[in-house]
Amino acid sequence: MPQIKQINHVAIVVEDIDESLAFWRDALGIEMHELRDVPAEKSKVAFLPVAGSEIELVQPTSDDSGIAKYLAKRGQGMHHVCLEVDDIEGMLAQLKEKGVRLINEQPKTAADGKRYAFIHPESSSGVLVELYQI
Repeated sequence: MPQIKQINHVAIVVEDIDESLAFWRDALGIEMHELRDVPAEKSKVAFLPVAGSEIELVQPTSDDSGIAKYLAKRGQGMHHVCLEVDDIEGMLAQLKEKGVRLINEQPKTAADGKRYAFIHPESSSGVLVELYQI
């Protein structure tokens, strides 16, 4: 049976990463590990590790990206929580079997090799949930 291993990250949509870092890095003291451009998602992401997890600040780099549309509709704030799993195909099959609405029925592969899929917020009390298998 597939298992959740840990919370991998919490993603926060921001208008400006530099402005947001004034709080997350400068006020709270969480060091930024990496700033990465993610062309496939038309965004850039700041990675701030915290005790085995990460806070990810996500800024759109194009007005036509999904992140930009989300930001325009809902404003800045939490975008999704990501759960690391040991068997993403098994977890997706289990969720589908239980009637959970999935955004991705098959996992996608990120540039860094991580496999991921999203669960529709309709099935998770309004929270967008991402599954990761590393």
